[in-house]
Amino acid sequence: MKLPYQVGITGGIGSGKSLVCRILQRGFDAPVYDADSRAKYLMQHKQELIEQIIRHFGKEAYHTDGTLNRAYLAERVFHDAQAVKQLNTLVHPQVALDYQAWLLAHKQFPYVVREAALMIESGAHATVDLLVLVAAPVEVRIRRVLQRDPHRNRAQVEAIIAKQMSEEEKRRYAHYVIENDGTRPLLPQVVRLHELITKAIRKQQGQL
Repeated sequence: MKLPYQVGITGGIGSGKSLVCRILQRGFDAPVYDADSRAKYLMQHKQELIEQIIRHFGKEAYHTDGTLNRAYLAERVFHDAQAVKQLNTLVHPQVALDYQAWLLAHKQFPYVVREAALMIESGAHATVDLLVLVAAPVEVRIRRVLQRDPHRNRAQVEAIIAKQMSEEEKRRYAHYVIENDGTRPLLPQVVRLHELITKAIRKQQGQL
């Protein structure tokens, strides 16, 4: 069965990866799978995953109405690397299965986009045809997050960034880097990315 060309887009918090995905989706009709949003959905709707989370993190992981207790879970895992690893071990395989079903449902498209903050950490980068990193300086990212999420403070954002894989390390995995530092126009870089994807697809099909 022929599947679409798969493009992975990753980047740290505040890098602008979601904006790049929206441009590809609206400008070039590329379907986008938002792994982070789907993970949150599955944690609240997939019974098998819900039971696993309760078994490992307790009934407090969910409110009495069945909704995910995000504050409790965040508190449990934020300062405990082992707990983070355990939660990811439960969630990432379910997201991978969900993505495969989504991919089959979009097989008529030339290419699809998979967006994930932890794409490299989860190993999902090895399953895409092209890995794209959206990069930006730390100070720029912090400023963006504080503007976007007024409930966060600088210390909280810095703590999140400190726990993520460094941008320098992510660059070693990326096939293509979009510099979203606020000084270089973003749109031409995304258009160039689309052109590279289109060329790769044609080459894959033996048209070049």
